[in-house]
Amino acid sequence: MIFEEERLELGGREILLRSPKEEEAEMLLEYLKTVTGETRFLMCESDEVTYSAENELEFLKSHNESENEMMIMAFVDGEYAGNCAFEMVTSSRRNHHRASVGIALFLKYTGFGLGRLLMERLLARIDEAGYEMSELTVVGGNDRAYHLYESLGFKECGRIPNANKYDDGTYADDILMVRVRP
Repeated sequence: MIFEEERLELGGREILLRSPKEEEAEMLLEYLKTVTGETRFLMCESDEVTYSAENELEFLKSHNESENEMMIMAFVDGEYAGNCAFEMVTSSRRNHHRASVGIALFLKYTGFGLGRLLMERLLARIDEAGYEMSELTVVGGNDRAYHLYESLGFKECGRIPNANKYDDGTYADDILMVRVRP
């Protein structure tokens, strides 16, 4: 699914939102390696990002060509800032009403409303696509993200204690959150 390009201003900054282009696969791979190294709240450690540019290209193509998946990239003052995406939870007919959501921004682009803007645009597209539920996982301790998701209508529906074990031996829960289409 393609997100039609949108330009706006947020906090005195010029924002561009759009779908990814195939030639950006390598750049997106490097972004993933960087953002996973900037925070403990994403899916893995940066040295665990082992996708190839070809894998990333297939991911981009699948989201752009799909009728039930989408990725939105964000640029701030001309610089790439991060993205968000949704996809069907599984291909089972029993789960066709559920969308899985993900978002990640470079650390320097957090804290001024960009995450909210991206999530609002993404949730609108999820609703338009006919999904009845959106779901995501937030890592325990990521209070800013948790409160953002709550403010967007997500409700905590469960926790997996100590789901994340870090190299320093500490743990963090996975908090499962769901938003039912209004």
